[in-house]
Amino acid sequence: MAGPAGIEPVTYGLRVRRSALLSYGPSADKPILHILNQFIKLSLLKIRVGEVSYLGELVFVGLGLCSEKDMSLLGVEEAKKAETVFAELYTSLMPELDLAKLEKLLKKRVSFVSRRDLEDDCGKRILEAAEKGNTVLLVPGDPLIATTHVELRIRAEGQGIKTRVVHAASIVSAVMGLSGLQNYKYGRSVTIPFTNFNVVADTPYNVIEENKKRGLHTLCFLDIKAEEKRYMTVKEGLQALLSVERQRCRRVVTSDTMAVGVARAGSNEPVVKANIVNELLKFDFGAPPHSLVFPGRLHFMEAEALITLAKAPESVKRMVK
Repeated sequence: MAGPAGIEPVTYGLRVRRSALLSYGPSADKPILHILNQFIKLSLLKIRVGEVSYLGELVFVGLGLCSEKDMSLLGVEEAKKAETVFAELYTSLMPELDLAKLEKLLKKRVSFVSRRDLEDDCGKRILEAAEKGNTVLLVPGDPLIATTHVELRIRAEGQGIKTRVVHAASIVSAVMGLSGLQNYKYGRSVTIPFTNFNVVADTPYNVIEENKKRGLHTLCFLDIKAEEKRYMTVKEGLQALLSVERQRCRRVVTSDTMAVGVARAGSNEPVVKANIVNELLKFDFGAPPHSLVFPGRLHFMEAEALITLAKAPESVKRMVK
């Protein structure tokens, strides 16, 4: 092992401050190697003794949008070399995901975590595993689009657990690409939730109104209740917004408002349809997951894209300004 001046700050998987290492030299009573070996023999849980700490790692890996084939090569590699692999599937529906094929691909057993594990229990299971060794959390889409995972990452870093992210395709980029609406012209996105005790949330309506005033497009995520296997459709999302419109009467979302419905983005056969709300209510988008977009002011190329890619009516050209 090199002398004090050449000692690396990370040795045997332990993070050691240089100042701590310099306090042990060839003249010390116990050699530095013996000291480090003692730490290695202790519990694999996070150890802090003086200025020495053992840290695990938590890697957030995106699964993509449709099936296990959507994972990046880097994501697969990270999962293969991890000691523990978790997956959550409640933030989005991956319609063609085969769990048996996923485990075969990763050559690992995958443990599934629920909304309660991540939100009510603050990701305790995952953090405990990450303190002991390298841990991967598989997440539909891009890992940090859901705020729940951002909170978990912050919590992990606060506990001294190193974190990294392996990105993947997101519903955000997929919808923008499929519709042909330019990404820099989107405003704030919003989720349309299921009606709760006959109370319809008005936040989505307000967000669409704010974006329209600025000429911006609005991406609406549609609610998912994975535990109940309930996935909101384009029709249900539109009906919720029309319900608010009947109360507000601001003509933000009416029967003749132009909108874009997207189904199964990321699959080999996605459905993209642009039309006025009244027509979209009658259109069959097929199985979920679904998303909605409300266009703002259009560039002429965006109007052409909606006509060509989403079979919008020619009247969409009136939105070009």
